[in-house]
Amino acid sequence: MASRRTSAPVPAKRAVKRPILLFAFAFAVMADPVSSVAYAIEAALRALHGDLALLLPAMTLVVAIVVLVIVNYHQLVARYPQGGGAAAATGEAFGEASAFIPIGALIVDFVLTIAISSAAGASAVIAFFPGLAPLRIPIALLLVAAVAGGTWFGHIGRTVFAVMTVGFILLAVVVLVSGLFVAPAPTGTTSPDPGHAPPLAVALAFPVAMALATGIEAPSSAIAQLGQLDDPGRRRFGRITLWLTLAVVGTITLGLTAQAVHLGIGIPHADTTQIAELARAATSTPVFAAFQLATALLLLSAASSSFQAGPGLFKALARHRHPDGATTGILPAWLGRTNSHHTPYWGVVAFMAAAGLVTAAAGGRDQELVLFYAASVFVSFLAGLVAMSRFSWQERRTGFLVVNLVGAAAVAFTLAVNLTRGDPVVSIAAALLIAAALYALWVRSGRPRGIRNVAAEAEQEVPEVH
Repeated sequence: MASRRTSAPVPAKRAVKRPILLFAFAFAVMADPVSSVAYAIEAALRALHGDLALLLPAMTLVVAIVVLVIVNYHQLVARYPQGGGAAAATGEAFGEASAFIPIGALIVDFVLTIAISSAAGASAVIAFFPGLAPLRIPIALLLVAAVAGGTWFGHIGRTVFAVMTVGFILLAVVVLVSGLFVAPAPTGTTSPDPGHAPPLAVALAFPVAMALATGIEAPSSAIAQLGQLDDPGRRRFGRITLWLTLAVVGTITLGLTAQAVHLGIGIPHADTTQIAELARAATSTPVFAAFQLATALLLLSAASSSFQAGPGLFKALARHRHPDGATTGILPAWLGRTNSHHTPYWGVVAFMAAAGLVTAAAGGRDQELVLFYAASVFVSFLAGLVAMSRFSWQERRTGFLVVNLVGAAAVAFTLAVNLTRGDPVVSIAAALLIAAALYALWVRSGRPRGIRNVAAEAEQEVPEVH
């Protein structure tokens, strides 16, 4: 009887819902990497000192690294269809304590995602209303607080985030197509001298733009939200989302980069952004206004996803009692308290305070924050890929081992180059300090088991109360 039930045809109503669920899940989860387009291309150009001739090679290398990460996470999702990502892989490969390394990296990444998304949202508003430039920091802090307030009232819903992402993608396509019929009109600051020989200049510049890779790991953990699916279903959704993200992010990134080079859009002045100037040059004023609005909304969607995942992670790490009477957790119990909308409100307050401080310290400027961004998350990538390499070695899967080692080497190289710039050391040091503090709390709490699964637990949704 059980086997017949498993093999029975999917009811028509359920079959119709699956594509809708996939749409909502995939486009909501990819909000973070898609939104990174708003500042990643400009970050690379600034690192190249305005040399437009090297911008496309640099961004092509960025997309190539993203491809390597996705190839490896395709394998990781298959191994952990119930979620968990790098934390689950690292904890299984090297022991529970090692899971704190990717967990610490993710906490720093969530704070920076909120901060940089809010700051970039403020930049998008100011690019359209330059008179608001003196209020940059208050606007950015207001956006941090506004997104936190929205999170306070529970999940807005995957479909809303998906619609925001699709809206931005469609308007980006309009900008790309319109730009084909516009004559070059150079603007901003450009230079034929990147400061180093071209290969070295590209090698030093591309890690700054690896902000584009943040959020790539999200499907590997977020599939834990899909409780209505079985393991094969979650595995399928996770893998489709990974490759769809690559297709969307890669196409938009390289398309906008090529168009910026063609139109001569250089480093913008202080009160606008490169992507805003590109849209302004390529389209009419109404389309430009719609594009800026869509950009701001998408950035706030990315911030909101971190406002959900970060406090959710704290909740999963907080002390709580299981139905069998066992008590687990390492953080104070109050971090796990939720309101009537199932929001861990003290966690929201903690992330709002941390992101607000970081945003204010950077003067509300996303291009200042991007220098610290995309570093800690590469610690998580590296931990996950090294863990997968260990599994492939133990299971004598030579092909997978080669893929894992190449991916780990590319991630390690990116991380090493980032460290030579100095600024990312702060992010990585913060991630390691958080990991060390969590480890100390874990030891003090009697080393409870299940730490490697907290990333998956943080994503599991609680049914809304009606």
